[in-house]
Amino acid sequence: MKKILFLFLMLPTLLNAQGGSEIYLFDVQLSKDNIAVNNPINITNHPGYDNQPSFHTSKPLLYYSSFNDEGRSDIKVYNYKTGETTSLTSTLEREYSPALTLDGKYISCIIQRDNNAQDLGKYPINGGEPITLINNLIVGYHAWADANNLILFVLGEPMTLQWYDLKNNINTVLEENIGRSLHKIPGENAMSFIKKKSDNEWIINKLDNSSKKVTPIVNTLPGHEDLTWTHDGRMIMSDGEKLFFYNPRGGDNWQEILMDKGGKQLLGITRLAITKDGKRLAVVVSE
Repeated sequence: MKKILFLFLMLPTLLNAQGGSEIYLFDVQLSKDNIAVNNPINITNHPGYDNQPSFHTSKPLLYYSSFNDEGRSDIKVYNYKTGETTSLTSTLEREYSPALTLDGKYISCIIQRDNNAQDLGKYPINGGEPITLINNLIVGYHAWADANNLILFVLGEPMTLQWYDLKNNINTVLEENIGRSLHKIPGENAMSFIKKKSDNEWIINKLDNSSKKVTPIVNTLPGHEDLTWTHDGRMIMSDGEKLFFYNPRGGDNWQEILMDKGGKQLLGITRLAITKDGKRLAVVVSE
């Protein structure tokens, strides 16, 4: 019964998004004091759920989760140089939250199974059968700290942040009541996660990978929890309509990003992803 309960805690977000979410790709200009985005292109243009974008670190590829006609999610791959979309998976399972492994050989993702299990697995980047990595937790989201360790958003009451040692199959609970946005902080041996202290106070925190010490960075934009990190250490978030950035190395407040929507009405902005070189930004919108 617990597995079913925990699974349902994740499903409302997915089912709401299934009613219509698209991924737009922007060009990005990073300068010392500002960020600007323009030239939005709908790269999915597909009825239903297209979400959870994640870029390859060295190839012009964007991975994302997309519902098929049967309502099951597969991992799609969009090449932003050629404009071609292909499928990495086409299975009877449901795959979510794709991420490139640090060796560049696999795409790790959440695998939701019909028996109510919700595992972490990885698929060969060129296609093939998956390898199950974690099957003893109800994993909602994940981020790689290094080749053998991850941080996990584990579903439950409460939701917990857990450190998982793959080599020894040991999980350690670090925090409770967290958000879904987990990231490696560029240039640091550290991760970021969101602590939901109350309904009105959500804080972006830094987790030191060695000491496991947690230090606060800044409050999120009110009621929003999705973010991405630029290679120069700034964070980008949205309030649902506009984009903002924050610089932990000297910023006092969230600053609005210059955003040319190209005459499009982009509302309900949630998840974000940026390329390693900072030149392209993927934005999920509700349509």
